Amino acid sequence: MSANLDLLQPPAEPHVPETAFGKWFLRTETWTVHVLERALADLQRLMPADQPREFGVVADVGCGFGRSLGKLHQRYAPQRLIGMDIDPEMLQESAREVAALGIAAEFICCSSSNIKLEDDSVDLLFCHQTFHHLIDQERAIAEFYRVLKPGGVLLFAESTRRYIHSWIIRLLFRHPMDVQKTAPEYLAMVRAAGFSVPDSAVSYPFLWWSREDLGLLETALRIKPPAVREETLINLVAVKPR
Repeated sequence: MSANLDLLQPPAEPHVPETAFGKWFLRTETWTVHVLERALADLQRLMPADQPREFGVVADVGCGFGRSLGKLHQRYAPQRLIGMDIDPEMLQESAREVAALGIAAEFICCSSSNIKLEDDSVDLLFCHQTFHHLIDQERAIAEFYRVLKPGGVLLFAESTRRYIHSWIIRLLFRHPMDVQKTAPEYLAMVRAAGFSVPDSAVSYPFLWWSREDLGLLETALRIKPPAVREETLINLVAVKPR
């Protein structure tokens, strides 16, 4: 199988580059198992019962080093699989990742707020831990709506302002801090873009890695997290109305 790469030059649009630690972390098994796989499993659980389980065109916006692409291919059996990222280095490694799996994929170097795909061309769009990197979030969600077909599905998994503003994330990563949103604000943004998101298609995981103490209070001291808290993560399944 081969990969088609549209790498050219990275877009000139403003963005906040990932730190060296961030790029290292995206290659780890902790990322693959405890972040990515947990999100995919939760999103699969949130899918409406009447949604198909195969999608002809599947795109990952902000695919990073491509750890998601094999998992998306396995779950949804797309005829066309597309990985997009603003970082050419990440796309090149993504291409090697899918080639090793024997999967055909296309790769497009573009910003999430200026996607190089036609209107109504994607059946399922996966956006995992990407939005907190974006400067123009409202334009990006409008782009997601534009490229999805009527009836198309958006799988959205994101870290909220509470987590991105925590001391440990500020220390190790780099993000546009003034655009970060709470979980209710992310949900409102997706709905305001025109997507249908029933309450049953939303979850708020409170995973160990999304806590400032990395879950040590609960695992070591048996102190349960408060039932009422500012959420650190939001997962949702949105549908573009037909």
